[in-house]
Amino acid sequence: MTYENILSSMLEGVTSDVDKREGSIIYDALAPCALKLAETYFELNNFLNLVFSDTTVGIYLDRCVADFGLSRKQATKAIRKIITSGVVPIGTRWAIEDTTYKVIEFITVGEYKAECEQYGDIGNTYTGTLQSLDNISGITANLTAILLSGQEEENDENLRDRFYNKVRMPATSGNTYHYRQWALEVEGIGDCKVFPIWNGAGTVKVLIVDSNKEVDETLEATVATHIEEVRPIGATVTVDSPTAKTIEATSTITLDGSKTLEEVKASFEEKLKKYLNSTVFKTYSISYAMIGSILLTTPGVSDYENLLVNSGTANIAIESTEIPILGAVTLTEVVD
Repeated sequence: MTYENILSSMLEGVTSDVDKREGSIIYDALAPCALKLAETYFELNNFLNLVFSDTTVGIYLDRCVADFGLSRKQATKAIRKIITSGVVPIGTRWAIEDTTYKVIEFITVGEYKAECEQYGDIGNTYTGTLQSLDNISGITANLTAILLSGQEEENDENLRDRFYNKVRMPATSGNTYHYRQWALEVEGIGDCKVFPIWNGAGTVKVLIVDSNKEVDETLEATVATHIEEVRPIGATVTVDSPTAKTIEATSTITLDGSKTLEEVKASFEEKLKKYLNSTVFKTYSISYAMIGSILLTTPGVSDYENLLVNSGTANIAIESTEIPILGAVTLTEVVD
């Protein structure tokens, strides 16, 4: 139902003794109405997409999955270790770059837990010297280890995947799907893999990755605690992180003149990382041909040669307890 089709249909309903040419009174009267009707039909098509789980987004996806007892995971704050040269009061605030931290707990002499006041993974970003926001003089403070990483709000893709897992993989009586469901319920968990009877009868191993499909060992204790609260009596559960396998790529490329070498490299790294993330816990090899295809379709690349992935030209095997992560990418421009 396009504007042109609607207008044509409306004009056909006007008697032939009336001037219906463009610019005529009846044409100019019907055209705005036809445009509004076309806009309405377009919006109705979008509304249909917002009803079904495979095409809905945002708050409409939230409403869709809520019928099945699911809700979007909210952003969390990072908990960091602060090392100080003296005693600082609980509740004092410190800053580094564009983040601020509040001291929330004493650990030991000269060490404190501090919570980032900004939600999300920005709280995991910086380390180094802190500046006091409470005019504490004579004491230095340094931001060091991540005790519990901050996570961004769950994106539509991860929420949709959790929804599909729930409705397509029935979780009952502590089966494999049940452990997967329990792990994915924890804030910040993006995916997991369950190994039943991994160390004999009554043992279960759960490997987890964060919402960015990366290793985050700080989430292990949280997941273990949650599963311990809901698991069947008698099961011994081990929560661990997969081993990261670095994927490196080098190649000589011919530019088409639309992008600089730096822009091409950044775009290729982004696309390659997205591909690697898509394989986490799903495939057991990284395709050499796929990486070549990604490079060739990167904006600005006309052609490439001498592509090496982890110094070779073969597929990279990924073990069942490994996940691929992006390592160094080296692109060299062909010089005529």
